[in-house]
Amino acid sequence: MTNLGTFVAGAFTAALLSTSALAQDIAVRGGQVWTMGPQGVIENGVVVIEDGQITAVGPATSTAIPAGMQVLEAPVVTPGLVDAHSTVGLTGYLNQPDDQDQLDTTAPVQPHLRAIDAYNPHDRLVEWVRELGTTTLHTGHGPGALVSGQTMVVKTVGNTVDAALVEDGTMVVANLGAWALDRESSPGTRAKQIAMLRQALVDARTGTDRDENDADDEDDNAFDPSRDLINEAFASVVRGERPLLVTANRAQDIMSALRLADEFGIEVVIDGAADAHLLLDELREAGVSVMLHPTMARNEGELENASFTTAAVLAEAGIPFALQSGYEAYVPKTRVVLWEAGFAAGNGLAPEDALASITIDAARIIGMDERVGSLEVGKDGDVAMFDGDPFEYVTHVTGVVIEGEVVSTASR
Repeated sequence: MTNLGTFVAGAFTAALLSTSALAQDIAVRGGQVWTMGPQGVIENGVVVIEDGQITAVGPATSTAIPAGMQVLEAPVVTPGLVDAHSTVGLTGYLNQPDDQDQLDTTAPVQPHLRAIDAYNPHDRLVEWVRELGTTTLHTGHGPGALVSGQTMVVKTVGNTVDAALVEDGTMVVANLGAWALDRESSPGTRAKQIAMLRQALVDARTGTDRDENDADDEDDNAFDPSRDLINEAFASVVRGERPLLVTANRAQDIMSALRLADEFGIEVVIDGAADAHLLLDELREAGVSVMLHPTMARNEGELENASFTTAAVLAEAGIPFALQSGYEAYVPKTRVVLWEAGFAAGNGLAPEDALASITIDAARIIGMDERVGSLEVGKDGDVAMFDGDPFEYVTHVTGVVIEGEVVSTASR
């Protein structure tokens, strides 16, 4: 791929033409179109979107734009950005008790708490990250409990959570280490954390085996008064229906998560991974993906070994990873993945790998790569437009399209 640092604006200007807020059939022209797919970077390229999906991608000289179609133009065009792990929509921008729904502290294990029941599509931070190019969020409950809930995938549009929803119950969120310890109650130690997780998985596996043996004798539509929502959530992990997302930053906690994955044969995604540079062989052998801590996260406590260069180290080691906004305890309650990727690119990560970490690689890790993350025919018409190199501080996002709808024309 062409290095982003060699970008020259050329003849295109950052202009948005005929920007109807409800447009569904549009074309986006770019001095450079970074497809993040097989076509790589297309100089003087075009993306055609009809009925919310991409129907053509290619050079402007050979890609027909249907007559009368709305046309947007920008110097650089990329896929809409994908935030691999966020709490946006649950952590409100006001940072007041009434808009903070990312964590319930009444019990240490609550996998049945669903992000869909807490997400606020009208929170200002949803609009804020959208204006900065983020079109897809993998969002949900944050750290602070051993098992804090479930995540979901949404687009950063929609008047209701149902309108924004792409997938409910994407992953079950677990947290290891000091952030999820309760020295006065339970779990009070790391050993107790793993023991509690192991017991929950054992119970779920036992119940799953029993259900499979009794399946022929049961009426699927019958009311079952013995349903256990906690057990059902863990059972979905044991059955391989969704991953267990484990926030683990210290090497010892990462290794505990990998042992659980091996013991139960479950899919685990490692989140945070500040000590990942110490476990490259182990992570690669386990075949896990990593949602790396934000580069801007404060390097203290569990994150004392976090580094600006870890993304480059993981890329060199061939370990699948994505960048994220993560959980931010202070206002404004979220980070911006475009900034995170730009800072990683300034610290050893190749620009194309940095962009992949917030587009196609992020989409792949959250299981959404068939819909988002690259500009390819058949995928959602999600596009971000820039007036220069996306990773330069002076560059602005000049327009955002989600499924063919122009959702922002602000210069951010």
